[in-house]
Amino acid sequence: MITAAVLTMCGTAPVLAQRPAPVPGDDDLTVAVAAVPITPLDLLCASGKSYFGTPVTPYVPGVQGVGRLADGSPVWFATPAGMRPGDGSMATVVTVPAADVVRLPDDVPLELISALGLSAMAAQAALYRAGDLAAGEHVVVLGAGGVVGQAAVQLARLGGARRVIAVARGAESLARAAELGADAIVPLLPDGFEQRLRAAADGPVDLILDPIFGAPAATALRVLRPGGRLVNLGSSAGATAPIDSATLRGGSLRIIGYTNNSLSAAERAELLTGIARHAAAGRLTVDHEVVPFEQVTAAWERQAAGLAHGRIVLTMG
Repeated sequence: MITAAVLTMCGTAPVLAQRPAPVPGDDDLTVAVAAVPITPLDLLCASGKSYFGTPVTPYVPGVQGVGRLADGSPVWFATPAGMRPGDGSMATVVTVPAADVVRLPDDVPLELISALGLSAMAAQAALYRAGDLAAGEHVVVLGAGGVVGQAAVQLARLGGARRVIAVARGAESLARAAELGADAIVPLLPDGFEQRLRAAADGPVDLILDPIFGAPAATALRVLRPGGRLVNLGSSAGATAPIDSATLRGGSLRIIGYTNNSLSAAERAELLTGIARHAAAGRLTVDHEVVPFEQVTAAWERQAAGLAHGRIVLTMG
């Protein structure tokens, strides 16, 4: 038997339960799970209101995790829990298709990789694959207080951005963005936001990384240089944005949508390997809170309510 977090009804928190140990298929690997993050995607799927549809319950949530193979090798892995039928990563032992497992360097900090995971992957791919960020360009990161935003600030700097402006709500988030390498910080307040953003910009802005959308994205578009681009990968500030045609056409601007679901297993492995190298070298981190797996129900509720310090990472002991 194994211990797993089981969600029995959408809109509620999972609870611990004993389950039979999973039996690996021909192409599966067995992973002893070390740590699992509670991500926005986990919460969205479990709400029953995601664009993937209502998941079949009961199921074990968790779209990613880290752990070790039988030979002790550290790995990161992904699951489709909540998006397709089947169980996810929130269990002491899981079986995962080999294609969804990424081997990690021996010295990598597993809890940090768990916190970074798909969020840092999204930031990296949105900046450099969807957004075509080049060295010497000027970047604005909206939602810089979140895990995607924190990762994006650092990854833009690591990739040679000339200047990175971080936009976030709250003095603590702004101060943290500065610590992580932002050249300028701008509070996300509706009154005067465009003027503050222009004042913080040192010349034309080439690229906006946008995990929040809504009115902030529409306003930020107006500071882009002609031909500039905005890459959207979330909608925490609003599912729609009041974007005007004159701004788009007048600047020949590009708005690009990004999702990790577009990545192949090989592309995902390549991105995660680079993120792991940065993390192991101390070049990349995000705020996260480590909580014992036994406290999964309370931790889930705190993450859902926005009361956690960054991303909650459940550890298996």
